[in-house]
Amino acid sequence: MAANSEQETHRSGPFKQHNKTHKTGRHRSKGQIETVGKGRVSVKTQSRKNKHEISKVNRRHQAVQRRQTKREETLARKRNVGGKDTPPHLVAVIGLHPDCDAKGLVEKLQSCDESAIQSVNSNGIITDLCVPRFNKRVAFVTPPPDMTSILDAAKTADSLLCLVSPLECWDSWGDLCLTCLFSQGLPATTLVTQGLDKVPIKKRNDIKKVLQKKIEKRFPDKKLYTLDTEQEGLLLLRHLTDQRLQPIKWRDTRPHLLARAVTFEPQEEEGSIGTLKVSGFLRGSPLTVNGLIHLPGFGSFQMSQIDMTPDPCPMTSRVQKRKTKGHESMEADDESQMEEGAIVLDTADPDKQENLDSEAVPDPMEGEQTWPTEEELAEAEATLEESNTKQTVKRVPKGTSEYQAAWIVDSDHEGQSSDEDDSEDENEDVEFHDARSQDDSDDERQAPSQADTDMDFDSVSVTEGNKANYDVDFDEDQEKAMLEKYREERMQVMFPDEVDTPIDLAARQRFARYRGLKSFRTSPWDPKENLPQDYARIFQFENFNRTRKRVMAEERLGRAEPGCYITVHISNVNRSFMDDYNPKKLLVVFGMLPHEQKMSVLHFAIKRYHNFTEPVKSKERLIFQVGFRQFSACPIFSQHSNGDKHKYVRFLSKDDAVVATVYAPITFPPTTVLVFKQNIDGTHSLVATGSMLSANPDRIVTKKISLSGHPLKIINRQAVVRYMFFNREDIMWFKPVELHTKWGRRGHIKEPLGTHGHMKCIFDGKLKSQDTIFLNLYKRVYPKWTYDSTCQRALNVTSCTPMGDMTHDEDMDDY
Repeated sequence: MAANSEQETHRSGPFKQHNKTHKTGRHRSKGQIETVGKGRVSVKTQSRKNKHEISKVNRRHQAVQRRQTKREETLARKRNVGGKDTPPHLVAVIGLHPDCDAKGLVEKLQSCDESAIQSVNSNGIITDLCVPRFNKRVAFVTPPPDMTSILDAAKTADSLLCLVSPLECWDSWGDLCLTCLFSQGLPATTLVTQGLDKVPIKKRNDIKKVLQKKIEKRFPDKKLYTLDTEQEGLLLLRHLTDQRLQPIKWRDTRPHLLARAVTFEPQEEEGSIGTLKVSGFLRGSPLTVNGLIHLPGFGSFQMSQIDMTPDPCPMTSRVQKRKTKGHESMEADDESQMEEGAIVLDTADPDKQENLDSEAVPDPMEGEQTWPTEEELAEAEATLEESNTKQTVKRVPKGTSEYQAAWIVDSDHEGQSSDEDDSEDENEDVEFHDARSQDDSDDERQAPSQADTDMDFDSVSVTEGNKANYDVDFDEDQEKAMLEKYREERMQVMFPDEVDTPIDLAARQRFARYRGLKSFRTSPWDPKENLPQDYARIFQFENFNRTRKRVMAEERLGRAEPGCYITVHISNVNRSFMDDYNPKKLLVVFGMLPHEQKMSVLHFAIKRYHNFTEPVKSKERLIFQVGFRQFSACPIFSQHSNGDKHKYVRFLSKDDAVVATVYAPITFPPTTVLVFKQNIDGTHSLVATGSMLSANPDRIVTKKISLSGHPLKIINRQAVVRYMFFNREDIMWFKPVELHTKWGRRGHIKEPLGTHGHMKCIFDGKLKSQDTIFLNLYKRVYPKWTYDSTCQRALNVTSCTPMGDMTHDEDMDDY
């Protein structure tokens, strides 16, 4: 049996294929790791495996659930507007061309459905339309043709209806409006045109193609609608009520309402302070009576009461149809509605009410500043002069002059000087001594020897730290003429940070607040050092991003829910508000988030508007529209870069994004920013657009200056540099600062030569004769307290389109 089993066993022959084993390299293979681990798996690997081991069916179910959740959110957002128990769908109608008639468009939409119920607000701007066919309510807003009203209408509108011309689409003014609307935050937009029925039938399709081609540049996915018949009007109404709404984050996180009725009740018969009552549909988030509310152009105020008043445009037939006359009676009806049937939702609690303190009260005894006083600076200056003119007594032979005695080394200091000098520097010093005047060499040869003991010796007072022989042949007029030539040449180069050193003022006094840095990126800079007095008036968060996330995530608790028609009682409002209030213009009030009334240092990341060509200098007064708030201030500009230090920019860049820093009330991002500038004739121009960056007083903005010098003599790695300083004391003051050249050399100041600003410098390599030496200095700059919340509210914005960038389309010329 054993023999039979051996015969049945298969043995491989000599031609069996032997494959090479897999070479895992220096690391172990997965099989070896599993063998050594004996089934043990780390927690990190196990969680990663479980994540990837989800089956295909489960992944498909997760995708379906995510898609269903987003669909439900979109439908809920759509159902919350325009229904029976929800606020009407607010549509802002804006004409992008002077030939467009926005009010005629609204009248055309009203007349396209006979069963629609119409009503016009007392100011004639808001037109309500109830469409029983679609079971929807629509409110059309036709703002006046000024930029402030258009932006206010877009802030609170659910959708935007832009009317374009059939011949030119939009002009430069319309292009500017679209730029501002895109920068502020654009809601759901629909584009429509009127007047194609007046164009010959053969050319209508060509005109629509040209218009659609131009619209696609701004709105790639939008369709152009026409409104010339009742059927087209019904299609447009259905699209407006059923379209997907576009969320705007900064607006939806704050409660806001468009005022439909405004009244003022003084506290006394002839008092200047009273209660302002504003009625409208609440949108966004719930409004709490203990919070603050913002009136544009006047600041923040407290609320005393919130009432729920009857809906002015319900879906029932109680709403009167629109009349061409009788607006006076309707205005009286609006005021009576604020009183009749009002239900008090909430009243303010003084213990829980948010305060109006926007500035911190500074303590003059807290945080003593370390900047020296004028007396201390004067004392230090006197000490420096004494040290530079120190008199020492040396024992020298009789007849030796003061200049000759300066070259005689004392025996006490001989060992110290030999230890300090390097062998390489001594060799180069010999060449410098040989390059000096022949008279100096002759004087050295004629100096008596100290070994002659038969000579009589005398004591001579010597002035140290002064090489009097260096500037014997100094020509001041020639030096000034040469300096002017260098300055003219530098102006051609236009080096941005270069500053001329003053001749009549010491550089250590002119640049006393500047410092040198070994590395702009890595050198430390204490953000709490030498802060201005205005920093005692502002607030600072320990962690701004953490506070922002907490404020945005917390639930808004308030009895006034979005969709209710409410009346807000705003306390302690000055009567001047009613004097400036124009009922023919829109009023949008916003509820504020916690801490948004407090002052801090705000940073905006902005980019220049491409059609604005005038130079904008730092610290120039500009008008900012930051979300719901508008104010004027004088910002400082800095580079938008990483790191803890950011370079100060003197002018607003044309291509790159910059950061504008101002003192202003805190606003939590994301928030859009529009920057305007007031012209000499009173008009305004769009300067830049951007977004809110942060509120961080510790952001360091450093101003850089470069003092330039030119090589006079170059010997190996050493050079004599002039025109950087003009006296000896300045050289000694800035001696620790590192030098660098335009061609990449680095070095330092070794010693001054003479008394007119020449100095010996040593570098890491030999200089070129055409090279320029720079000394960089830095100081931290702060914005000025120029915040003004009572700036001009109405912006008379004009387009500044260059002749080469006109928006006129050549394809329109044939029509």
